[in-house]
Amino acid sequence: MLNLKSLLIKFLPGFIPIILFVVADSIWGIKTGLYVAVAFGVLQFVYVLVRHHKTDFFILADTLLLIILGVISLMLHNDAYFKLKPAMIETIFAVLIGISVFSKHNIMMQMSQRYLRDVKLTEGQMKEFKANLRVTFYIFLIHILMVIYSAYFMSEEAWAFVSSILLYLLFGGYLLFQVIRYRIIRNRMKLVEWLPMVDAKGGVKGKIPRSECHGKEKIMHPVVHLHIIKNRSVFLQKRPYDKLIQPGKWDTAVGGHLNYGEDIEQGLRREAFEEIGLKDFTPRFLVKYVWETDMEKELVYCFICNDHENISINREEVDDGKFWPINQIRENMGKEVFTPNFEKEFEFLECIYFGSE
Repeated sequence: MLNLKSLLIKFLPGFIPIILFVVADSIWGIKTGLYVAVAFGVLQFVYVLVRHHKTDFFILADTLLLIILGVISLMLHNDAYFKLKPAMIETIFAVLIGISVFSKHNIMMQMSQRYLRDVKLTEGQMKEFKANLRVTFYIFLIHILMVIYSAYFMSEEAWAFVSSILLYLLFGGYLLFQVIRYRIIRNRMKLVEWLPMVDAKGGVKGKIPRSECHGKEKIMHPVVHLHIIKNRSVFLQKRPYDKLIQPGKWDTAVGGHLNYGEDIEQGLRREAFEEIGLKDFTPRFLVKYVWETDMEKELVYCFICNDHENISINREEVDDGKFWPINQIRENMGKEVFTPNFEKEFEFLECIYFGSE
């Protein structure tokens, strides 16, 4: 997963030229700062050309941008326009960001891809990236207007504060807001039950909150079922009436979702203990199939066992439970007594375990 630390490491090479320009400008002056930054850009371009045998036009664009900044700085290095220098420089960045945010050409994303070659951003991350760019654009726009206003209508001290420290305070405040926001989201996510997204073969493609699994998108996720057999009877549980799906109907003895990162046997044993208190049992694989309804799409791993001595129903999970003779099950098939899912699996039990009569 891409975190903030790795993201900064990947983007750092792109910030080095502008950092060198700013530092050298403050120590030795504009001309020296420009020479240092452009020299670094040229060396960076040659390194990529020799090491990777490719022409990186983004490095050329960065270097050109630095030259433009330097020329503007030299042109405005006089008393009449000196106060407008920060606003002019920021306008260049605002234009690039504005094009990226308000047009189909995301220049900033294209530039960032050279530092994120091995990282594929999800749709949600792309939206977050663009949202942050939009805020950055408005911060620059507000600060540009404030610099222009302070240059003409405020004192030297006020202009000095607005043109330098205020920009850091604006971005620092936004960064602090994002840090607090992400921590709140992260703490909320700890309480979310995550389920794996799978393909028809059971390969995990990612994870998703449980609340999003049942709905119009019907993202396929794995579940485990356990049938408990005693002689020619099958133990069934009665679903609570407050269940969203098939309330009040008789269902498989054990059934539940796999958690993200949990293997099939772990999930099966966890669900068996949570629902009917069953600990020591030997499951045998029966069948795997895809179950789809109007509300969900599940990859079902179905097992059977003959261990039933330690069954203890958890009334918080299950409304009732008892053994049903298979003849009684057959008599009630198709009468809204059982869940459609169980009736489907009873066909497997009939064919594979009991045999047709």
